[in-house]
Amino acid sequence: MVSFLDLISAETGLPIVLIVIALLWSLVWKAIALWRSARRSHIVWFVLFFFIHTLGILEILYVFLFSKIKLPSVKDNTKRAVKKRK
Repeated sequence: MVSFLDLISAETGLPIVLIVIALLWSLVWKAIALWRSARRSHIVWFVLFFFIHTLGILEILYVFLFSKIKLPSVKDNTKRAVKKRK
């Protein structure tokens, strides 16, 4: 029986080792970016990482560039609105 990786390798002409390395690379960066975006309550970023697969490019940009920018989180906005009403 032919494995899934064999089929991908045959279709793309890339060696299986290169495909596995690309998959692991992408999964590691995706996990890091998902974790960081969840911890910082960046819901839009989390959804983007979850559904868009870019071999780690978007995730790397987020980890090193966008996560350093201080954005108000959803929780902060609701707390400010409640404080202003009182």
